[in-house]
Amino acid sequence: MNVVFLSPHFPPHWFRFVLGLRAAGATVLGIADVNHEQLRPELREALHDYYRVDDLHNHDQLVRAMGYFINRHGRMDRIDSLNEHWLEAEAALRTDFNIPGIDRRGIASVKRKSLMKRRFLAAGLHPARGRVCRAPTAVRTFIREVGYPVVAKPDVGVGAARTYKLEDDAQLESYLSDKLPVDYIVEEYVAGDILTYDGLAGRRGEVVFDSSLIYSTGVMESVNEARDLYYWIPRRIEPDVREMGLAMARAFDVRERPFHFEIFRRPSGELVPLEVNMRPPGGLTVDMFNYANDIDFYREWASVLVHGRFEARVTRPYACVYVSRRDGRRYALRHEDVLRQFGSLIVHQARMDSVFSAAIGDQGYVLRNPELEPLIEAAGRIQATA
Repeated sequence: MNVVFLSPHFPPHWFRFVLGLRAAGATVLGIADVNHEQLRPELREALHDYYRVDDLHNHDQLVRAMGYFINRHGRMDRIDSLNEHWLEAEAALRTDFNIPGIDRRGIASVKRKSLMKRRFLAAGLHPARGRVCRAPTAVRTFIREVGYPVVAKPDVGVGAARTYKLEDDAQLESYLSDKLPVDYIVEEYVAGDILTYDGLAGRRGEVVFDSSLIYSTGVMESVNEARDLYYWIPRRIEPDVREMGLAMARAFDVRERPFHFEIFRRPSGELVPLEVNMRPPGGLTVDMFNYANDIDFYREWASVLVHGRFEARVTRPYACVYVSRRDGRRYALRHEDVLRQFGSLIVHQARMDSVFSAAIGDQGYVLRNPELEPLIEAAGRIQATA
């Protein structure tokens, strides 16, 4: 099987997906905008061939890269990046070269939040009311219908970037003067806790692995208010979360892909679907899958893609938590103190790339334990300020 991987060098730990493809027996062909010698040695060794482009946004250059590979290796069977930023580039190439997966016809429904809502409603799910409002009068009309507060965010966007919570007319006017010149969707505000249903879909659309994240605070608040954030993988997925997550996967016909679905739980217990992301969750969450389950998700994804099989046995032996800290904030414990005091729980720690730090902090710690309580206690102490 010939598999093209866009941007195999970024995010930095995504090279492990390429290693998984190589181990599964695929011929792995990389396209990126850096010189071959700038790739890490393990990635260079895993790639069978490589084509450098000046700009991954340039479709003509990507088409030339594909033609180069086809001339040397034959038909391309799959293409992926597992990266939100390149989903549209993948879809265009799949359409042009008749490769299975999300194509130009299907990409809008997994990128535009307004179209996601239509899919949810068609599947019998009940998202928050929302509308794309291109003019100030449309925003004001919608607010009269649902009342304050509302949330305004780019209809195509990720990671709560340039998202606004509007609670009164003054904040509305500030938003109207500050917003980006793109389509914004305005939604009724949902009070409650954010959680996720994450996993991997097989070749026939069956979910072969699932997981869930629960957050200490919302990602919007983490970005807009620079809050410290921690989130965790519980050992048990609540049945109603799994039921809604599976319904979302069916609604979007997810196949051979990792997915990251966001859901709100109201104080009443009701679940509200928020949005779908057709890629793995960001940050160190894929590594958390591995630490929580003693599996290699990178290789299992490759096995599903190449052979149609998920082979790991999932027993969920650990709860796992990600704890963030931000540069410039004075914490009670120094980094060295954190490592010393919680070394028996910490399985990984790393600096976060600046692209992700607004949402998940500058320094991240991954902790695991069979019981969740010690992890939540440790997260509180790690983030305690001086």
